[in-house]
Amino acid sequence: MKFNLIDKIESLTDTKIVAVKYVSLAEEYLADHFPTFPVLPGVMMLEALTQAATWLMHSRSGFAKSIAVMKEARNVKYGHFVAPGNSLRVEVEFAKATEAGATFKTAGSVGNAQAVAARIELAYFNLADKQPELASINAKLIEHHKSRWALLQPATVSV
Repeated sequence: MKFNLIDKIESLTDTKIVAVKYVSLAEEYLADHFPTFPVLPGVMMLEALTQAATWLMHSRSGFAKSIAVMKEARNVKYGHFVAPGNSLRVEVEFAKATEAGATFKTAGSVGNAQAVAARIELAYFNLADKQPELASINAKLIEHHKSRWALLQPATVSV
């Protein structure tokens, strides 16, 4: 199942993105995590950081690649719980380009309390780079990303 964890992009520059994940009790995974004390799972917080970094990569590159995946997460630290009714404010800063993608300094907060922080590395590539017979899918994926981007971006941002 694919979770789209970024609900809104508040601001965007070439080196930084600020985005928001709103947490609702209606989210299916909260029924199990935990039934009497529902909170956004840590892995979902990390995924929200990754998705925000992905949007920053797409924006920086003009949607040049179809796939962005987390290659590595380092120094992951969890703090404050994110409960239904709260929002996770995600800040991602571009750190440096790598051979396969880029590294980012990331943090998520609830109000003034830090919920998560990590340094993450993304691999950024086209499917055809790995399997040439999948080249036709790249354009479809990029168009899909652009249509989702149109819904998320702040009014002053354009691609």
